[in-house]
Amino acid sequence: MASFEIIGGKSLKGELIPQGAKNEALQIISAVLLTAEKITISNIPDIVDVNKLIDLMRDLGVKVEKTGHEQFTFQADHVNVDYINTEAFKNKGGALRGSIMIVGPLLTRFGRGYIPKPGGDKIGRRRLDTHFIGFENLGAKFTYDAENEFYKVEANRLTGAYMLLDEASVTGTANIVMAASLAKGTTTIYNAACEPYLQQLCKMLNRMGAKITGVGSNLLTIEGVEKLGGTEHRLLPDMIEVGSFIGLAAMTQSEITIKNVSYESLGVIPGVFQRLGIKMELRGDDLFIPAQESYEIDTFIDGSILTIADAPWPGFTPDLLSIILVVATQAKGSVLIHQKMFESRLFFVDKLIDMGAQIILCDPHRATVIGLGRNHHLRGVTMTSPDIRAGVSLLIAALSAKGKSTIHNIEQIDRGYQNIDERLRKLGAEIVRKA
Repeated sequence: MASFEIIGGKSLKGELIPQGAKNEALQIISAVLLTAEKITISNIPDIVDVNKLIDLMRDLGVKVEKTGHEQFTFQADHVNVDYINTEAFKNKGGALRGSIMIVGPLLTRFGRGYIPKPGGDKIGRRRLDTHFIGFENLGAKFTYDAENEFYKVEANRLTGAYMLLDEASVTGTANIVMAASLAKGTTTIYNAACEPYLQQLCKMLNRMGAKITGVGSNLLTIEGVEKLGGTEHRLLPDMIEVGSFIGLAAMTQSEITIKNVSYESLGVIPGVFQRLGIKMELRGDDLFIPAQESYEIDTFIDGSILTIADAPWPGFTPDLLSIILVVATQAKGSVLIHQKMFESRLFFVDKLIDMGAQIILCDPHRATVIGLGRNHHLRGVTMTSPDIRAGVSLLIAALSAKGKSTIHNIEQIDRGYQNIDERLRKLGAEIVRKA
């Protein structure tokens, strides 16, 4: 188990280029299974979860070729569908949350899609009902082997249908959209997710020959086609990295420029950080964060304590609530963090309390942060990363803290952040990776 050793309390300075969006990559790479023609994808992040999915594609018989810096071509013209019956597939598929995204493409093109219970972050229940109810609505037969935790859907040919999703699941919507793109007839999805990454998937599918309307709204209409062709696609910059870097700059009193952020795709993210008192300036498509001695949390109009909660797009992404919580520890004022979606995601706050933060964990979903206003610095401690986002939040806390911190289980951070230690060292951070 690898670790980071960090000497904190240092101001950083420089430029950061956000990696390609992890969550978009998992959808887009899965979509190559929908066609026998070649697809070129660029700005692919070199991170564990994405690399695992690319390896899974190779195991399925997809021709994968690295054609440039962060650019790959994929051609699924000889897919070995029988591989999904093997023990090797059960082991590999179960090690990656994003593996669920291959089920829709396999089902609609080859008539069957299987998947073991996916892995990923231990942040609470992450049910898959939306995916499989959607496939059943399209006419697939669903079976679940509870003893082996193995899911199966099968159909000779999917048929379009109207459906109202029980939740606006991003991966669920993406999976159903991919399945419906080759179904017979028209599919209407109400309460669909409309995140930028889902919009990107729909735009790519349309370039491949799909007929999807309503992109960017919560009402999608997919007119099924007989086949899809090849295309080229570039991933958006990762909005979670952008938000993480905003928080990093604020906590470490650093002057940082985040390059090429695709500002129009960030939604409410900049505004939420600004409500914590963090200043920023848009320069072209770069986000400049000046060094700030202090920042003060806003209140509601009536003077009551600010609440920041997650919500489906265009609401605030749950992936950044951990960052918001950490940043608030050194602000002036107080804030209530309400994590609605995952009941275990706030369980890392005990590490921050050990560092000197003033946080009240009200229940599994809510935490009140009483900002220290830099009157008391966080102190370095030894801790363990429980998941990707909490891991980076603890890393940001350690970089701002006085003294030495050690973070174990950094494989969790590597799953979502590309060469994060190297990139931080270029800004002047004192961080060492220990095997």
